[in-house]
Amino acid sequence: MPTPKPNALPTVPRWAVLAAHAVPLAVLPSGLWRLALVAGLPVTRDAGDATMGLGECVYVVSLSLVSELLAFLTLGLVRAWGEVFPRWMPFLGGRRVNPTAATATALAGVAGLCAIAGWGAYAAYAGLGPGIPASPAQDALLVACYAPLLAWPPLLAAVAVAYHRRRTGRGQYGAG
Repeated sequence: MPTPKPNALPTVPRWAVLAAHAVPLAVLPSGLWRLALVAGLPVTRDAGDATMGLGECVYVVSLSLVSELLAFLTLGLVRAWGEVFPRWMPFLGGRRVNPTAATATALAGVAGLCAIAGWGAYAAYAGLGPGIPASPAQDALLVACYAPLLAWPPLLAAVAVAYHRRRTGRGQYGAG
């Protein structure tokens, strides 16, 4: 007996469902790290260092929330609300989602994520930016929390291509 797919459409391959659900989980550690920073936990600084200002706190919390919300949009590529807009949405509710537009948007997100990752790697290599004063343990925590973000672009790309193939009839998948 096949195992059920959590809230996914029956025509979505199991690997795509798992990949879509992995995206928010991959983004979560970096958001939690940023929230710990705002909360004043010693993730980068000694406890006696100056705390963040209100504007910085709002920015960091907003960055964490927006990142997680964007990651959750990946689930739309495997669920019903990715094929038909929910009724509660003004102007769009009940209309079919254009598969090409949804795929193009997802792949644009992949390109943006790759650009951000590339810039981050370059900036770290070139020594740009203020740097984050930290101990070796804090550095290890930072890497452990941010490394999963590297999975976001390939997971999103794979789910977007599967969505496009499924919605446009350009590929058949086995029940896997």
